[in-house]
Amino acid sequence: MTQPILMRLRHDDQVKLGLQIDDNVYDVTSELGSVAAFLQRSAGRIEATISDVVTAALRNPPLFQTKDLETINWLAPTDSQDIWAAGVTYEHSRNARQEESQDGGDVYARVYTAERPEIFFKGHGTRVIGHLGEVGIRSDSHWNVPEPELGLVLNPALEVVGLTIGNDMSSRDIEGANPLYLPQAKVYNASCALGPGIVLGSHSTWPIKTIDLEIIRQNSTLFSSQIQTSRIHRTIQELLEHLGRCTDFPDGAVLLTGTGIIPPSEFTLQVGDSTRISIDGIGTLVNRVKQV
Repeated sequence: MTQPILMRLRHDDQVKLGLQIDDNVYDVTSELGSVAAFLQRSAGRIEATISDVVTAALRNPPLFQTKDLETINWLAPTDSQDIWAAGVTYEHSRNARQEESQDGGDVYARVYTAERPEIFFKGHGTRVIGHLGEVGIRSDSHWNVPEPELGLVLNPALEVVGLTIGNDMSSRDIEGANPLYLPQAKVYNASCALGPGIVLGSHSTWPIKTIDLEIIRQNSTLFSSQIQTSRIHRTIQELLEHLGRCTDFPDGAVLLTGTGIIPPSEFTLQVGDSTRISIDGIGTLVNRVKQV
């Protein structure tokens, strides 16, 4: 059996939790109640909790098969979790931040090697965009890019319960004008997408994954690139230790782990573009671009 995948979806006008096991998706809404409840139950007993949910799912007939997944109404695989993000975790990201910065970007060079990583609030789980939803570019920005990232799904004990795909939308000109503008460059309507689901399983070290980004405009690929998670400069333990300092997460959290794929400086997203982010073993997150 492959690793189970937890997902949120709208089915028969109701929000449901589905669990994909091999080629079938089972309704586990009554068993779990919410993503938050599942994460709370998993604290200190991740594998046992996953096993319990799989056992409960297999008692019932499947809700549908995986061949029907592209016809469903996807929701982001979060509810009451906070979404946080780590920055400048790849060397390429450090270089790009220095390039866009109007003052030379020394702050980015220093944070790359500092003991304390850059970690910032990205959004609340109820406002996250799901697979096939629309992500936003700011109307007051002229340089907007997607940032494809591996997402760590965390329980209240800050243990990694699963993996997902994240799109950390960013207005490069706004952050480049002044690092203090980072919240405006990063946190706005439809600025974060996650999905399609959460591949369940415990991780204490980086899973070696390839992240692919493709940007499509009018059915043509404008940009594509890939990078491996082995290029991340920080360890999972470093990021989680700093995330949890002086802050608790009673409903769990998602931590986006930085991007190593940066489109060229002359590129900016336009309304109607599509972003396609794939991570092997996790899936593909597709979003269309709108202006907000």
